[in-house]
Amino acid sequence: MLKPKKGRLLIAEPSLTDSRFFKSVILLTHHNIDESIGLILNHPTNINLNEILDDIPSNNFPLYLGGPVGKNSIQFIHTMGNLIPKSIQITENLYWGGDFKTILQLMHEKKIKKNQIRFFAGYSGWGENQLNNELKEKSWIVTNANKKYCMSYSNEKLWSDIIKTQKRKYAI
Repeated sequence: MLKPKKGRLLIAEPSLTDSRFFKSVILLTHHNIDESIGLILNHPTNINLNEILDDIPSNNFPLYLGGPVGKNSIQFIHTMGNLIPKSIQITENLYWGGDFKTILQLMHEKKIKKNQIRFFAGYSGWGENQLNNELKEKSWIVTNANKKYCMSYSNEKLWSDIIKTQKRKYAI
């Protein structure tokens, strides 16, 4: 089994019944011995970013629920690390965060497309050894992320698509 690290996905085990993470696919954006941070990729809301933030041009950038922590904060992943200062590289061509003023400018100039950025309300977080304990309890499957999974606007179907690529025992 793969170990968790930045740029990997956590796939909720079929037996995980926690309603916050049921059939979740989480991209780990940060992982070290003290903490882990991730974003749920497949929990869409019915809200677009411009409905909750001022100065956002009218757009169709949907907002996803990134997790149960800090729901009043906006997180984002994108593919424009070379254009957005202070971006943190997750994997090749995939970044987390960065200068939000630059994002706004790119939006106003119509230089940012829906397939280049995703927005999340809140995030998923684990304290020291918490994620390791959940892995020992077999709550999560760890697999490699790819740009397609991370940048596609998705719903619960993403979980079933990924789970089918895992070991035969998950192909229900």
